[in-house]
Formats: sequence, C-alpha cells, structure tokens
Amino acid sequence: MRTLDLIVIVAYLVVSLGIGLWMSGRQKSNEDYFLGGRELPWWAVSLSVVATETSALTVISVPTVAYLGSLTYLQLALGYLLGRIVVAFVLLPRYAAGKLTTAYGYLGQRFGRGMQGTASVAFLVTRLLADGVRMFAAAIPVKVILAGLGLDVSFFWIIVVLSLVTVAYTYVGGIKAVVWTDVLQMVLYVVGGIVAVAVIGPQLPAGFWGDAVAAGKTQLLDFTSNPVSAPYAFVTAVVGGALLSTASHGVDQIIVQRLLACRSVRDGQKALIASAVVVGLQFALFLVVGLFLWGYYGGATPAALGLQTGDELFPRFIVEGLPPGVSGLLLAGILAAAMSTLSSSLSALSSSTVIDLVQTVFRRELSTGQGIRLARITTLVWGLVFIVFANLFTSTENPVVELGLSVAGITYGGLLGAFALGLFVPRARQSDAIVGFSVAVVVMAALFLLAPTLVGFTWYTAIGLVITVLLGFLLSLRRPAGRGTESAAGAVRSDA
Repeated sequence: MRTLDLIVIVAYLVVSLGIGLWMSGRQKSNEDYFLGGRELPWWAVSLSVVATETSALTVISVPTVAYLGSLTYLQLALGYLLGRIVVAFVLLPRYAAGKLTTAYGYLGQRFGRGMQGTASVAFLVTRLLADGVRMFAAAIPVKVILAGLGLDVSFFWIIVVLSLVTVAYTYVGGIKAVVWTDVLQMVLYVVGGIVAVAVIGPQLPAGFWGDAVAAGKTQLLDFTSNPVSAPYAFVTAVVGGALLSTASHGVDQIIVQRLLACRSVRDGQKALIASAVVVGLQFALFLVVGLFLWGYYGGATPAALGLQTGDELFPRFIVEGLPPGVSGLLLAGILAAAMSTLSSSLSALSSSTVIDLVQTVFRRELSTGQGIRLARITTLVWGLVFIVFANLFTSTENPVVELGLSVAGITYGGLLGAFALGLFVPRARQSDAIVGFSVAVVVMAALFLLAPTLVGFTWYTAIGLVITVLLGFLLSLRRPAGRGTESAAGAVRSDA
C-alpha cells in the first residue's frame, strides 16, 4: 500500500530537479546567481521567504507543540509581524541604497572588513547547525514510511539522499531555481496540512471540543506564565518574537538575499510584510492539526503510542491514518518544506562565502566566470557539510522546532546588536562591535549548552542584543564623541 506513497515522493523529487535544470545556464554574473538579476516578483519572493523559514520544523513539530501544550505558540505570529515592519522600513532601504549582495555588506561599509567577516563566519556556523536540525526533522517521516514497507534505513542515508537532490537543483539553478521551487514546495505542504485537517475532523470523538477546552488545549493568550522561563508567555512571545523576526529577517543572509532579489525596495517591503500574514495563517493551520491529533489519539502520550519522540506524532498519522497516495502527497510536502530551507541555506552560505569572505575579507578579484564557478563549488561543499551537521541531532528528545530556534538564537542577538551599534552609536568602531558581538555569542552558547531551561528560547535574541549594544557602547566611550567610520577603509584606519 505504501508503494504509491513512494511513487508520489519520487515524482516530487524529480520535479524539483527539473526546475533546477530549467533554470540552469541562465546566470551571467554573481548577481544573477545570487540575486536573480534583482528582477523576481514580490509575491514569489514572499512565498519563498515563508517556505524558507517554515521548513520541516513547522510541518512536523508545531503540531507537536499543540498536542503536548496549547495554541499559545500562535502569539509568536504577532511578534513576527512587528519585527518585519521594523526590517521593512529601517534595514531594507539601507541594504538597497548600498546595492549590497549580502546583509553583512552593511557591516563592512560601517565598521570594516573584520566585522563583515566575523558576522559572515558566525552566520555560516549557525546556519549549518540550525538547518541541520531542520534536515533531520525531514528525515523523521521518511524513516517512518520506510519502516512501514519493512525497510530499516538509517537517518544518515535518508539525510544523504535529500541533501544531494537539494544540492543538485541549487547548484545548477541559483537563487531563481530556489525561489520558484520554494513556491511549489509551499503550496504542496500547505495543501497537505489542509488535507490532514479535512481527514481528521470527521473522525474526532463526540465532545472533543469540550474536552479540549477543559484540558486547556484551546488557550490562545498566556498572561499568567513566568515571562522569563516560559517561551510562550504573552510578553515573551510578542517581544521575543519581534526581536527574533527582526534578526532572522533583517540580518540573516538566508532571508535578506531574497529581499534584495526584488525589483525595488517597495516590492521587498511588500514581500516581507505579506510573509508575516502568511506565516501566521500557517502557524494556525498546523496548530489545529496538532489539536485535532490530540482528539484523534485521545490525548495519549507519545510513549503510550509507542513513539520515541513527540515529533513522530504527525508523521505516524500521515502513514497510518491517510490513504496511500494522499499520505505520499503530505510526506512530499514535509520534504518540500525541508528542502526549501536547505536550498535557501546553500544559496545564502555560498553568497556569504564568495562575497563576504573571498572578495571582501581576502580581497580576491574574481572575473564573471570565476565567480560563477566558485559560487557553484561552495554550494556543493556546503551541501556535503550539511550532511554531517544534520546527523548531529538524530538523538534529540526536544521538539525540533524549539531546538532549531534556540540554535539560531545563539548568534541572532549578537548580529542584530552589531547592526544596532552601526545605526545608533556613531562613535562605535570595528573593535567595539567585534568584542560586543563575540561576548554575546559566547554567553548565549553557554546558556544554550549549560542552562537550557533557565531562560525561554524566545529571549535569546533579546539577551544577545542587549549584551552587544551595551558592551559596544561602553567600549566606544573611551574615544571622543564623533561619527564612526562609514567605510571599510575608514574603519581600518580608526582601529589602527
């Protein structure tokens, strides 16, 4: 019965490769490969942004959050909207005015090559870790369906196959292939979520809604939990979500790259704000899936259902509760979500490596042909590295959506703080920014590794932001008041 599901999944993988091949050979410069010639329509970019940030974590793990908790996760959507408004009207115009290819180009202009390189390296490491979690999440349902066919395939080989297919279409098609594949992928997994709700709904037991209300499963706003340690307390979710969104969409190359590919600043702003609305609707959809699963399984614990982690709940229903073909469609949607994020990461990692490190920090002048070749080589290399990082998380017991956001939060606050120093502290120099950023990353890494339950992960970005700005500002006071350097050359002279 599962053979039809495998056929659907394989067909999806073939179509994804076909889009990459269709887009291949159309790049004449690095700007074409990394930014699509800055001519992509805003609506496609908006859907691509959503598909990129969604990943398999939302499709698999957000239902788990609702199943084990309530609907309070949706509060993050309000914070996400506020954060994107800040990015759209504060940061995006500065990127466009500087005709930048990466988000960290601004730091290079404001502070110097050292800060640009430091931010780029931090982005590379964090992106590998965070998206390693996402790729592992995509492997979970594939393993479940293969087990249903009597095949015991390890996570390692599942991750290898998914990664190689994604690398292939990203390698040949560049950002255009990534964006248009993202559009297809988003439609696929949203349709899958709607199908799941439509199938589970009629099977819910009588009195389901009353039981859910009595159990607190329908709670939407949380004004009572400790705002320090509870990640979904209202203040924590909104403020933390706003800062997280400001960082993820304003200083993370994986998103900024798409916004810079729009035809104008106005188009970029429309794409960004529209994406917040779509993300909120997505959150609502998959939270409802989790709530319905709670009713479907009678509120049984994952262990009672014979599952190793809560993140196997939705994949379990997909395989056992949906008819063949339909479950294959939804599994393909989960793979689509993961592959859209991985392809976006590969493109962003490649652009940051070539532009921020090779051309800026190491001052290598590349011809058009050399730039395209190096971009493709780095895409391939980072794809292979992804396989290693994704296999680091195969034993986690936490919901992977929370793990992924926690890992990203290690550097997001520091990066956002560095941008804030550049914008609002005129006397700050490169050394101030690097020290503040570095201390923030070390503190957040220690908090994540040594005391993960002390502070809710939604506060990670805020803490890193405060550390970077405060320390950078205090260090800047040792110099006379005056404007900071506005160019890489000036920054080098001032720090000398």
